[in-house]
Amino acid sequence: MLLFLLAYLGGALTIVSPCILPVLPFVFARADQPFVKSGLPLLLGLIVTFALVATLAAVGGGWAVQASGVGRIVALIVLAAFGLLLLFPALADRVTRPVVALGARLTQEAADPDKPANPFVASFLLGIATGLLWAPCAGPILGLVLTGAALNGASLSTTLALLAYALGAATSLALALLVGGKVFTTMKKSLHAGEWVRKALGVAVLLGVVAIATGLDTKVLTKLSLSGTSSVEQGLLDHFMPQKKVAAGDWLSDKGPMPALDGATLWLNSPPLTAQGLRGKVVLVDFWTYSCINCLRSLPYVNAWDHAYRGQGLVVIGVHAPEFAFERDVGNVQKAVKDLGIAYPVAIDNNSALWRAFQNHYWPAQYLIDAQGRIRYARFGEGGDARTEQAIQRLLAEANGRMFVPGKAAVIATGAQAAADTKDVRSPETYIGYDRAKGFTSPGGEVHDKAHLYAVGPLMLNQWSLAGAWTLQNQQAVLAKAGGTITYRFHARDLHLVLGPGADGKPVRFRVTIDGDAPVGDHGADIDAEGNGTVTGDRLYQLIRQRTDKSGPVADHTFAITFSHPGVKAYSFTFG
Repeated sequence: MLLFLLAYLGGALTIVSPCILPVLPFVFARADQPFVKSGLPLLLGLIVTFALVATLAAVGGGWAVQASGVGRIVALIVLAAFGLLLLFPALADRVTRPVVALGARLTQEAADPDKPANPFVASFLLGIATGLLWAPCAGPILGLVLTGAALNGASLSTTLALLAYALGAATSLALALLVGGKVFTTMKKSLHAGEWVRKALGVAVLLGVVAIATGLDTKVLTKLSLSGTSSVEQGLLDHFMPQKKVAAGDWLSDKGPMPALDGATLWLNSPPLTAQGLRGKVVLVDFWTYSCINCLRSLPYVNAWDHAYRGQGLVVIGVHAPEFAFERDVGNVQKAVKDLGIAYPVAIDNNSALWRAFQNHYWPAQYLIDAQGRIRYARFGEGGDARTEQAIQRLLAEANGRMFVPGKAAVIATGAQAAADTKDVRSPETYIGYDRAKGFTSPGGEVHDKAHLYAVGPLMLNQWSLAGAWTLQNQQAVLAKAGGTITYRFHARDLHLVLGPGADGKPVRFRVTIDGDAPVGDHGADIDAEGNGTVTGDRLYQLIRQRTDKSGPVADHTFAITFSHPGVKAYSFTFG
């Protein structure tokens, strides 16, 4: 009951969030009609359709997504016709007659072509169309409902929670519609502006259809701040459904029970594990993703602990929580697990269910659970490996009821997994996709989602540019023509770049220079001394590893990489 109440309140709050804007024209286009015969059935259609579509989207497969897409196209056509009717009322009787006849059949009425349009049926059908198009912001409350649906499958509880959310939104819209109806009536009577208002609503409906059809609504709304409603929703959740958060740094104190592991979409190296089944074992849960340099540099320690302490009761679980889209490909993860020599169980967390269950926010993050199933230690980010090993030894001693002889597991780290030179890193992780890009200096700036010819711009420290024909997308840049270059001015011993081949998967050759010359002795593990390398898969590539004993101290350098074939994808720079 509490979840339904929270869902209702979350829906009611959507009236003050930008995500309600795309459907407002469709709702207020009926403001001049009686609420009970027009506005109410429209909102009922919206409620029922949204709940059903959202349930299918949360628990269904690809067929549900495709069916929803077809429904959206039909809805856009219906609402576009409705907008035209508002602008050209003379066409109303002729065009709406088939729709009314269909509605009559659906409601088992006599399909009399000459019968006046039933406003309830027409409004209900418009509500169904609106419900197919409405995609509210997934704030904390709706996110909780959808997560529960994804984890627990289709159920009456899921649908009722989504109905409660939609009912809350409909309540707010109903109040707004009643006020709007009174304003509309007043304007018709006192200002004789009813015709102009009706046409304005028709234009608004058509603009709404165009915005949704082209995706413009999504692009605009993502730029608007939703922190106000999100903070209110989170406050409600914290008050009514408080959860104990896991904090790092509190040495071996009880931080709450280990969350369930049943949200994993797949397990590698092991059958599915459960929190209950792990009782009596000390468990290390390591959140990672295979193209994250910080995760890669932590993995040698996790591997070493697995080898050293497995026989004494330690169970290591790697939770692979993807950041980029290509990291959701299980085949890519399986290859990475093999290449990295990971023998412990790996849970694939493509739905972020375990990430949310642990209330995690970091890559890498490690949680230690004692033999009673309680979280006793957490560490976020790189570093602190010696202290983590001490915590493992301490909890194993508790579980086994004996003293533990201090020692250190043998750690072998080479290539990109070698420890960073943190004292001399002045360049931050830099994303290339426009969602999080910083420091981009190509003249003319970013051009989103279409091929554009870029040129190298002036570079200061931590600035980068593209040269050649590239398509800049939200997570990556995709080379449109052979010969494209990426240039970066950096200060670090190591430079890494996350790359992937084209859609055909064929290898792409590239050449790296540093300050215009071949890297020679400063080449990374994935290129030779002349700077030549090949993109063979979606992963992190170590391109520069300066030999400071021969090259002198780390200084500012200009890195450039040029690709021989189109299609290659570039995601992010990292340094060490």
